[in-house]
Amino acid sequence: MSLFQYDFMLRALVGALIIGLAAPALGIYLVQRRLALIGDGIGHVALTGVGAGLLFNQSPVLMAVAAAALGAVVIELVRARGRTSGDLALALLFYGGIAGGVMLVGLSDASSANLNAYLFGALTTTSRTDLITIAVLGVAVLVAMVALRPALFAVCHDEEYARVSGLPVRTLNLLLAVTTAVTVTIAMRAVGVLLISALMVVPVATAQQVTRGFRSTMAMAMTVGLLAAGSGVWVAAVADTAPGASVVVLAIASFLVVAVGAAAWRTVRRRRTPAAPAQAEPHEVVLS
Repeated sequence: MSLFQYDFMLRALVGALIIGLAAPALGIYLVQRRLALIGDGIGHVALTGVGAGLLFNQSPVLMAVAAAALGAVVIELVRARGRTSGDLALALLFYGGIAGGVMLVGLSDASSANLNAYLFGALTTTSRTDLITIAVLGVAVLVAMVALRPALFAVCHDEEYARVSGLPVRTLNLLLAVTTAVTVTIAMRAVGVLLISALMVVPVATAQQVTRGFRSTMAMAMTVGLLAAGSGVWVAAVADTAPGASVVVLAIASFLVVAVGAAAWRTVRRRRTPAAPAQAEPHEVVLS
């Protein structure tokens, strides 16, 4: 009997596949800008939105989107104009976000199970409405990251050059911030706040082991994310483990396998490549 004959398993699989594609497509730009951990900071701000939604009987997902988007814009403005370093701004949001979320959830009537669902993910409880939200937002993020790839790559690689070239750098930076917030919010249902950055960063790190160009790295990262998401849901269904943790563990396992394989291949190539013959020193001519 197939486990995917049940509707809740099909919804979990489809949601995971969408997130597995969208998260690495965005994550490659974050890695390029050395902001690999920004997903953690924004995720904790989103947790504050979840707590506010539970406290005021509003949609936790919509409140999380609003809080995460606001936090992402604040991080970008602080990074671009403020005197506080980007790492310090992330730390402030990281600790403030999770503290605010835990406090607001404690003030609400929600149980600890509700908080755990957002901290560690609850993909199998995805409703039809949740799946539609994940699909719409995930596809929007994916289309934006692929369609604007040249401009976003230029901004992430060298902001000054992109500005001189006439690109709307500030707008593109804010777009990255908002799409990061959206991706964090939809991924929160799959892997939870504590594991969001892994799904954005690990597939990119895996692809970088064997690819060179930006386009090929992006394509392989999305492939790794897709395979890890699908396999993670299947493993969770068979082994009765948490889907989010299973997805991340498989993504990390793929990184280790690819990294070891790439290192072994480079070693074999070096041994097979003949060393260049040493150039003979010219004979010294003695004039009589």
